Parts: sequence; C-alpha cells; structure tokens
Amino acid sequence: MREFGYQRASDVPGALALLGSDPEARALGGGTNLVDLMKAGVERPALLIDVRELPLDRIEAGAGGGLYIGATVTNSELAAHPEVRRRYPALAQAVLSGASGQLRNMATVGGNLLQRTRCGYFTDAAKPCNKRDPGSGCPAIEGEHHNHAILGASAHCVAIHPSDMGVALAAFDAVVQYETADGPAELPLAEFYRPVGATPHLETALPPGALITGITLPPAPVAAVSRYRKVRERASYAFAIGSIAAALDVREGVVHEVRLAFGAVASRPWRAREAERVLTGGPASADAFTAAADAELSAARTLPHNGYKVTLMRNLVVAVLSELAEEAAR
Repeated sequence: MREFGYQRASDVPGALALLGSDPEARALGGGTNLVDLMKAGVERPALLIDVRELPLDRIEAGAGGGLYIGATVTNSELAAHPEVRRRYPALAQAVLSGASGQLRNMATVGGNLLQRTRCGYFTDAAKPCNKRDPGSGCPAIEGEHHNHAILGASAHCVAIHPSDMGVALAAFDAVVQYETADGPAELPLAEFYRPVGATPHLETALPPGALITGITLPPAPVAAVSRYRKVRERASYAFAIGSIAAALDVREGVVHEVRLAFGAVASRPWRAREAERVLTGGPASADAFTAAADAELSAARTLPHNGYKVTLMRNLVVAVLSELAEEAAR
C-alpha cells in the first residue's frame, strides 16, 4: 500500500480546502469500498480527508413530501428512518439488501454514491483493465463476464455498478448536492454517472475537488407504493445479478404513474424510461408488464455468458409490478 497522509475535517470549507490542496486527495467516509481498494493497490490516494464529523448527518422531511439526506448519514440510519420507510419504502429495502449489518453501520450515503463500478479484473492489479489503466483493454469481454452489463456498455468496459441504494434513488429522481470552492451546486442522479463510452475510468460528472454534501428526493406520492427486489447468487452479502426498484399508481385498472430502475445490468443505475413510457396510460396486467420489459430490454447487448439477465429482468419486472398492482387493488 502506498503511504498516505490523513487529516480530519470539521467543517465543509475546511474539507474543501484540504481536497483542493492535493489533486490526489480523497474524502473518506466509512471507507468500506475505498480502503479495500487501497489494500489491493487499486486506489492510491496521497491524502485521506476524514469527513465523518462534518455536520451532514441529518435526514429532513420536506413539507411537500420530499426528503433531504445528508452525505454522512450511514446506510443503517437511512434504512431505519421512519420517513424513508413511509415515503420511499423501496429505498429502505434497497439499503437493507446491501452488504452486511456491520458494513451498513459504517458506510455513508455519500460514499455509496462514489463506490467504484468494478469487477474482478478491476480489483486485481495484476490484470489489464481500462477502468484502472486506460488503454490496457477489457479482459472481461473474452473472459469471466456472467455478471456483467447488458445495457449501456461499450467495447472498453462491461462492468456493472454495484449499488443497491443507487437503483432506488434513480427511480425517484434523486438530485446530488455538492460543494466546490466556487460554492454549492447540484446534479440530477441521471447526469451524475457518466456513460461508460471510451473513458470508463471517468465514472461521475463531479468536478475536481468537489465534496458531496447530500441528496434531495423530490416529492413523489407514487413512491409510497414501491418495492425493491434483488436477485443474488447467495442469500446474503452478495452483489446483485439483477435488481429492480419499482413504484406503481393504478387507478381503475389503468397505470396512472410508474417508476422503474434496474440494477446489475449497466455501469450505472439504469432508469427504465422506455418501459415506463409503454406502461403509462395502459392496463396494469401481466401482458402489459411483459411488453414493457421487452421494450426496455430490446436494447440489451449480451455476451456469451450473461444473456440470462434478459430473462431474469423480464421476470423481475412482471413479478414486482404484478405484486404492486395487486396491492393497489385491495
């Protein structure tokens, strides 16, 4: 491991000053991803800036129904908060499905957003990887790729984004709040993660030296009837091989509003906007849910060993939306 400096920030201006003092500085929240990658020699920051003591640990409910979530809120705190569970149950379910209780107690919301899109080739410094060493190649395309991307990938990288929380945030139009030396700013989550393209090593649109301060969830009454479903290869402590965050508003058998986002299928949480478009205004039936899933998945580009994800995601869409439709009909 490369030797590194460590400093603790007590306020946002101080953290920004430290981040601006060294281009190789990194903010440290819970460290559940960053420290592991440092141990593997994949991440090599010169300076770690501990931000856990910044006053960014609150969750506030907005009068109109939205939420503000501070960047240093832990995943456990987020999942347990009564307003999160009431207004955005799929978000609470997504967080609880990730990692283990010990890791959720340490991991922060801001850190979750910044965890690296990765696969076994990325985390093995002895292997080539365009994400770690631009231009070195993507061995996953010809090698082990059974849990790799089927949507939005490129010839340069087929890794998937591992976040469960991010999938629910994508479904509910989350906005990332951050600060730089020039002041506060924000990015919709839909623009926060960059398309993988030819530059898979550039994962987010955050400017250099930026510090995430929180997330805003706009009011979304449909989110109160929502669900997160995760499929994985073992019962706990495993990344998804496919997941879905879904919310549904059905009135007299017709889909009034629907939100859908997929996980473990792309380099970022995947908002299923084509499926939403197909469903809105139509019947809330299994056939309609299947047609919507097929419309979204028509853009899938599979590799020899990950084509099963198309069937998996179709089945997830139909199962979860059918459950929500039955719940609405009671």
